[in-house]
Amino acid sequence: MQDALVAAAIAARENAHATFSKFKVGAAVQDVTGRIHTGCNVENATYGLTVCAERVAIFKAISEGARKFTRVAVVADTDNLTPPCGACRQILWEFCGDVEIVLSNLQGKTETMKLGTLFPRAFDASFL
Repeated sequence: MQDALVAAAIAARENAHATFSKFKVGAAVQDVTGRIHTGCNVENATYGLTVCAERVAIFKAISEGARKFTRVAVVADTDNLTPPCGACRQILWEFCGDVEIVLSNLQGKTETMKLGTLFPRAFDASFL
């Protein structure tokens, strides 16, 4: 049986606007109430203004009033599971802390880890 969070990320991936790279990514974040918020990557011709799926999901959740999160799923159509980029790791750390990250692909391969494993010695407000 497929995890609901991963299924939501797979569905969100279909909405990706990946006109330039053709690299569609979907993400889903679950808040402490169990609600799932989704996001997909949205590219721009300048690339620098592109927003990754993980950040879209977090920003969307924040805009809908969610403040505490339990899990994040990231899905791409790759053989090697695709982790969040550095910018997404920073945003995830600041809004989610050492949350569970589920990486998955369209063939059903998954790997689960804590964000701290992907992002050791993260910078956050505790340093300010």
